Amino acid sequence: MGLPRIDTPTYTLELPSTGEEIKYRPFLVKEQKILMMAEESEDEGQMIDTVGKLVTSCTFDKVDVDNAPLFDIEYIFLRLRSKSVGETANLNVICPDDGKTTVPVRIKIDDIDVQMTEDHTNKIQITDSITLYMGYPKLSDIKGSSSKSDIDQIFTILNQCVKEIHYGDEIYHKIDITDKDLNEFIDQLNTQQFEEIMKFFNTMPKLRHVIEVTNPKTKVKSEVVVEGLQSFLD
Repeated sequence: MGLPRIDTPTYTLELPSTGEEIKYRPFLVKEQKILMMAEESEDEGQMIDTVGKLVTSCTFDKVDVDNAPLFDIEYIFLRLRSKSVGETANLNVICPDDGKTTVPVRIKIDDIDVQMTEDHTNKIQITDSITLYMGYPKLSDIKGSSSKSDIDQIFTILNQCVKEIHYGDEIYHKIDITDKDLNEFIDQLNTQQFEEIMKFFNTMPKLRHVIEVTNPKTKVKSEVVVEGLQSFLD
């Protein structure tokens, strides 16, 4: 006689990018083992692969991890962790009033959400006649750049996220632009134009949560904004 099957609970969430409602389940023990092994390896590429596979499995293949925005994947993974490991996370937050005192804080994972700043846009006016249209980074973009230096990583992800370049009435689609041509185009930007592109990344949707902390030494209360998946998993 075979052993009994254990029913796995299912939950629902809304994808931040589209508002679509999808079902998901917690990690199973076998998946938790794989995740722990990836974390112990300290191999960023392996960890990214593991996150992608877990999101795919735990959402019943409803999420295309290769094409979904990175913030969707991070949001889903955080919800998976909440239902699988625990609904709270312990963070060490540096008090901004002195920049050195660390305060332990416990937060509810379900309170963490994807937020976008009000002035965010994917349309970037380079000159009066040249406009860039950007797409959001994907998990595959991060994996492809994880082994590079910080500077190379920034430019690799930037190039991956350029979707269209409009020049007057002409439209250049990313699929038709060679890496060499795109690199040369980026290299000729001036500092102000480059900063406008970086503003797209700085203001795009991200996991964000505001934490109120009190410095035990100065008694000063401050608000700290915590961003990005890794910040909530440390």
